[in-house]
Amino acid sequence: MYTECVKNITLSADERLIEAARRKARASHRTLNEEFRRWLEAYAAGEDRACEAQSVMERIGVYAGTGGRTFSRDEMNER
Repeated sequence: MYTECVKNITLSADERLIEAARRKARASHRTLNEEFRRWLEAYAAGEDRACEAQSVMERIGVYAGTGGRTFSRDEMNER
């Protein structure tokens, strides 16, 4: 369980969605509260992850450049 300070919040949603979410959480052996906490954590971290991904792409760009060459759509989609 959480050892940090936990604050209660109230949400409103369609009753059918709530029940469907509870069934899905139960199938994963978790509660709806646990699933919501996991979602909230991921949602809050989203901007940090986006910034981190951008930073990685910039670092990769230093080593993996195209030398100014542009590629056609067909070339980009070749496997």
